[in-house]
Amino acid sequence: MSPDPVTGDDQRPRGPGRQGGEHRVAVIGAGAIARDHVTAFAGVPGLRLAHVVDRHPERAAALAALAEGATWSTDPATAWSDDVDVTAVCTSPESHADLSVAALRAGRAVLLEKPAALNVADADRILAAAKAADRPLLVAQTARFQPVHLEIAKAVSEGAIGTPRLAHLTWYTGHVWSGGWRGWQLDSARSGGHVAHNGVHALDLLTWLMDDEPVRVFARPTNTWAAGMPTPDSFQILVRFAGGALATIELCYALVQRGTFVRRLMLSGTSGTLHHSSEDEPRVHTASPVAPASIDGAMAEQTRHLRDVLDGAAAPLTAPHQIRAALAAALAAQLSADEGRPVDVKEVC
Repeated sequence: MSPDPVTGDDQRPRGPGRQGGEHRVAVIGAGAIARDHVTAFAGVPGLRLAHVVDRHPERAAALAALAEGATWSTDPATAWSDDVDVTAVCTSPESHADLSVAALRAGRAVLLEKPAALNVADADRILAAAKAADRPLLVAQTARFQPVHLEIAKAVSEGAIGTPRLAHLTWYTGHVWSGGWRGWQLDSARSGGHVAHNGVHALDLLTWLMDDEPVRVFARPTNTWAAGMPTPDSFQILVRFAGGALATIELCYALVQRGTFVRRLMLSGTSGTLHHSSEDEPRVHTASPVAPASIDGAMAEQTRHLRDVLDGAAAPLTAPHQIRAALAAALAAQLSADEGRPVDVKEVC
């Protein structure tokens, strides 16, 4: 039986936990995304930042200072000590597998930033460790927790469109251009490449909504207003799923003003169609762009879900087979973009 597309696997997590109590979180990595998680932890009762690890002492100390009583170190092993219930892995992707496996083997639940790994073999190691330890693993595919996508997922699970057969997803964002990224994001050996690193969000979302696995992809990258950058700022991905469904994905990170969002999603099935566009929402005009209500608050919702998983009240929304399928599709899309040809997903597995 396929897992429920909204609640995840049928099996509820088991193992040590603090039913209804406070869960102590350790964060590895003290970059921008780690700070976002720490802010979200502070707003969810039942979670407490207990510890921060970063190889740079000043960064670890600064992030730990945001939570009363939190400690810090430069030793990753302290992130799965006896004083920790859940380890949040917020480092660059090349370190995800080793850190996650170590935390799981130590009996800790894991919140893992995307992409889960840089190859399918490492993802399999993580999934095997989670199964062996019988501990929850939640991959931070935050797009699933955007209000509009939770609403669409519920409608699909209730049969609103029958069997999904066609999807068209468009995300335009003013994110990093024209200033560009710095550091590890530009190093494909550490990030997996832009198509894999950010494309996994869209591929995971459609894998979940369509309840099917991508089997063939064709990706076309391009540089728009950031021609001097060593990575494309925009790309398209055509996807074929195992059941024959098709999807078109358009991702652009090149809008001029940082924080600007234009989001569209059309999902059509055997008996109906669902459609959303952020352009149809009331717009808030301020000096700084405001995220549309349809996507706002996803990090907080994901963090509440993490708390519910740790309490044993929910199963991780990112089911193991979906984690693997979305990552494999993203890696195949990166290979397609690099080589300019369609790629069967099984090539990277």
